[in-house]
Amino acid sequence: MPGDRSFDVLLLDFGGVCLVNPVELHSKAETEFGLPAGSLTWLGPLDPSTDELWRRMIAGDGVTERQYWTQRAEEVGRAAGTDITRADYMRKLYDPPTPELVRPGATRVVDDALAAGFGVSVLTNDMRDFHGREWELGVPLLQTVDHIVDCSDTRILKPDRRAFDLAVSTVGVAAGRTLFVDDQPRNVEGAEAAGLVAMWFDIANAEESWNAVASRLGL
Repeated sequence: MPGDRSFDVLLLDFGGVCLVNPVELHSKAETEFGLPAGSLTWLGPLDPSTDELWRRMIAGDGVTERQYWTQRAEEVGRAAGTDITRADYMRKLYDPPTPELVRPGATRVVDDALAAGFGVSVLTNDMRDFHGREWELGVPLLQTVDHIVDCSDTRILKPDRRAFDLAVSTVGVAAGRTLFVDDQPRNVEGAEAAGLVAMWFDIANAEESWNAVASRLGL
């Protein structure tokens, strides 16, 4: 059977890794909220130098991802002369869940991993909190994976070790036989501390990152 049998399971973060990050949808946000093109200059993982709030979040400096997007939605609302919640912002960008919102590399590698006999599951902090349960039913990739562990339900967020322990228990494979992929360095460190093998996913070079995941699995 093809693939690196050092692993039995590919465990994926969802937002940013599989789903495009909201900063990649700035032009859509500007259109949806009636802002001039180029108004949104904070680029998060695409260029952290433009985004002090993102740098604080990545460093664990008192800003969670939910707080980051709540503040950004409020800022966009002020610029647009209206009140915008985080839920409003995500709805405008991601509803309905059209195919182009999922990275091509994600679909390719997940399909190839499943065909090679790997288990594939998702461990995400915020999917249902950001998008709701009905939304995920419209994402074909999420219908192919074996398990979805959403910390929106448990309220125990990565990088808390308990989030990783729950995922390992859910997939039923030893932590050391699991390859975990996440775009947040703190979550990668948390996974490694919990005994998983972990890879950082570079959103600024997303397809190259997916190629690296495939290579690590021997696909």
